Amino acid sequence: MVNNDMVYEGMEIKLPKTLPRAKEFAPGIRRAPKRELTLSGHEMKLALRNALRYIPEELHETLAPEFMDELLTYGRIYGYRFRPEGEIKGRPIDEYKGKCIEAKAFQVMIDNNLDFDVALYPYELVTYGETGQVFQNWMQYRLVKQYLEILDDSQTLVIMSGHPLGLFKSAKQSPRVVITNSLMIGMFDNQEQWIKAQAMGVANYGQMTAGGWMYIGPQGIVHGTYNSILNAGRLKLGIEEEGDLRGHIFVSSGLGGMSGAQGKATKIANGVGIIAEVDYSRIRTRLDQGWIDESYERLDQLFDRAHSAAKSGEALALAYHGNIVDLLEYAVNENIHIDLLSDQTSCHAPYDGGYCPQGMSFEERTRKLSENKNDFVALVNQSLIKHYHLIKELVHRGTYFFDYGNSFMKAVFDAGAKDISRNGVDETEGFIFPSYVEDIMGPMLFDYGYGPFRWVCLSGKQEDLDKTDNAAMKCIDPTRRGQDRDNYIWIRDAKKNNLVVGTKARILYQDALGRLKIALKFNDMVRNGEIGPVMLGRDHHDTGGTDSPFRETSNIKDGSNVMADMATQCFAGNAARGMSLIALHNGGGVGIGKSINGGFGMVLDGSERVDEILKTAMPWDVMVGVARRAWATNENSIETVLEYNKQFKGKDHLTIPFVPDQELIERTINEKI
Repeated sequence: MVNNDMVYEGMEIKLPKTLPRAKEFAPGIRRAPKRELTLSGHEMKLALRNALRYIPEELHETLAPEFMDELLTYGRIYGYRFRPEGEIKGRPIDEYKGKCIEAKAFQVMIDNNLDFDVALYPYELVTYGETGQVFQNWMQYRLVKQYLEILDDSQTLVIMSGHPLGLFKSAKQSPRVVITNSLMIGMFDNQEQWIKAQAMGVANYGQMTAGGWMYIGPQGIVHGTYNSILNAGRLKLGIEEEGDLRGHIFVSSGLGGMSGAQGKATKIANGVGIIAEVDYSRIRTRLDQGWIDESYERLDQLFDRAHSAAKSGEALALAYHGNIVDLLEYAVNENIHIDLLSDQTSCHAPYDGGYCPQGMSFEERTRKLSENKNDFVALVNQSLIKHYHLIKELVHRGTYFFDYGNSFMKAVFDAGAKDISRNGVDETEGFIFPSYVEDIMGPMLFDYGYGPFRWVCLSGKQEDLDKTDNAAMKCIDPTRRGQDRDNYIWIRDAKKNNLVVGTKARILYQDALGRLKIALKFNDMVRNGEIGPVMLGRDHHDTGGTDSPFRETSNIKDGSNVMADMATQCFAGNAARGMSLIALHNGGGVGIGKSINGGFGMVLDGSERVDEILKTAMPWDVMVGVARRAWATNENSIETVLEYNKQFKGKDHLTIPFVPDQELIERTINEKI
C-alpha cells in the first residue's frame, strides 16, 4: 500500500519538510478582498485536502488549521507562508538558474507578473483585472520555479490551472511549457461553478497574460486604449487622419483593475482625459508614475480644469476620486458635453469587487463584499442600471460611448436592463452601444491583422530596450497605412512617454508580416551580440487568439462569434510550429464562460532554429484570425487575405468567401416565409 513516505521519496521536485516562517505583509500593498465562499461542507474538506497535497505529511498538523483559516478569512487558500521573503521582481535572465534559456526566461516573466509595482494584489498572486492570477497559491509558485530550474530543451513542463502536472520528454523544437487555465466542461462553465472550483483549488482564472506569464505592466493596455480613442476621434469627431484628440475630452473609469491606462493614453493622443476611481491608492500609484497629472474630489473644479485644458489645447490626464456614476450624473444635471465616453472597471467580475456601487466608498465596498454579498450584489445591479441610463442620456445629447471590452454592457444586461440588448431579449445580436472592437479596433486594426505584439528584453538593460525600439521603428513604413503611421509615432515616442513598469518591455501594434519582420530582426541582433535574449508574446485582445462575442470577435457577424474553434486552433498551431510557451485560457478579460484565449511566448536566442519557427509561427498566429474574419465577410480582412494569398503563393493558401447580395437574401426570405 502506498504511503506518504513512499510519495516523498518518489519525487525529486517537491516542497521540503521544513516549515517556512510565517510571513508579514508589507504595509501599503493592496490586498484582494475576501472572495465569495459558497462551498458545502464536503467541498471545504476537498479544498483543504487539495491544498495539503503539496505539503509533506510532517507539516500537515501545523498547516491544516492555518490553511483553513485562510479559506474562511479570504475565501481562498493562498499558502502565504510559502511566498518568498521580500519583494519579487523580474531580474536579469543571467541571475536565474536553468538548463535552457527558455526556462530562465519564463522565470523572469513569472516574477515580473508578481512585482509590487506591476501586480494588482501581489500577495494573492493577482496581476490584473481583479481576479487574474499567475498561480492559485504560493506552493504552485515554488514548485514551478523548481521545475524550471531543471527543465532542459528535451522536455516540456505541463501546467494545469497553475498546477505543475510534471515534466515530459519531448523534442527540441517542441514547446518548453504548455499552460491551460480554467477550461471547464460546458455545462459547468459558468461563474457559480467556477467560484467553487477556484475555492477548491482546481481552477485558476489567468486572464491570459497573468496565467500565461506574459503581462508586461500597464503599457499593454495603454497602446490599445491609445489606438481606440484616437480612431474613435477620427470616426466620430471629424478628426483628420493625421490629427489627434487635441481640444477633446475623454471620460472613463477605473485606474487599477484594468491597469489605469486611459489617462496616459489620452495624454499621448494629446487630449484631456478624466478618469473616475473610488480607490485612492490606485490614483496615488498613477500620480507617482506620472500617468495622472492631477486629482480632484470636487466635480466643479474637475470640469473647470478639463475645459480650460481643452480650450488651450493642453494634453492632460485628470483623476476624479469618486464614483463614475456621480460624475456622469453631474454632467447630465449641469449639461456638460462629453466627447468620448467609456468604462474600464473590471466588469467581468462586478460582484467580486470589480465594480463599486454608487453611494459607497471603496472601504465600504470591501466591507460589504465580505459581510453581506447578497446586499452588495443588489447595490451593484442598481448602480449599473443607473450608470446605463445616464450613458443613454449623454449619448442622446451627442456623446460617443463605446464599451472597452470589460463586459460593462453584459454586466448591465445581467443586472436586469434587458433593453441594452439589440433585440431586447438576449445578447445574441449584441448591444445597443458598440464594443470598441465593433466600431474601432475590429474593422480598423484586427481585420488587417494589427494587434498587441510585445517583447521583453530579458537582460533587464535599458540599452537593449532602446536598441529594439529603434530596430522596430526602422521596420515600419509610416506611409503604408494610417495604422502604420500611428504605430510608428507610438514606438518613436515610447521612451519619452515613460511607459515601462516592471521589467524592460514594449508593446507595438503590428500586422502579421510586420511582426515577423521585427521578430527576425531582433533574433538577428541577439545572434550578433547587439542585445541579450528577447521574449516575444502578445495580449489576448488580438486578431486571432481569442474567441469572445462581447469583445474580440464582436465584429464577426456570421454567427461564429460564439464558437471557440479559432482560439483552440491558434493554440494548437503555435504548439505544432514550436513556440516556446503556449497557453489556452477560459474567460480572459471578460469573465468565465465568455471567451476562450490562445496565447504564446517565444524566446529569441539568436539561433537559426528560432528563425525557422518564427517564419511559420508568427504569420500563423495572426492570419488564423484574419482568415476567420475574412470568412465572416469582413471587407478589410478579405482585402488582407487576397494580398496574403498572392504574396505566399505556393506556400500558404486561405479560403475566401463569395459575398452574397444582401438584397437577394432578404428578397428570398420574404418570398419563402
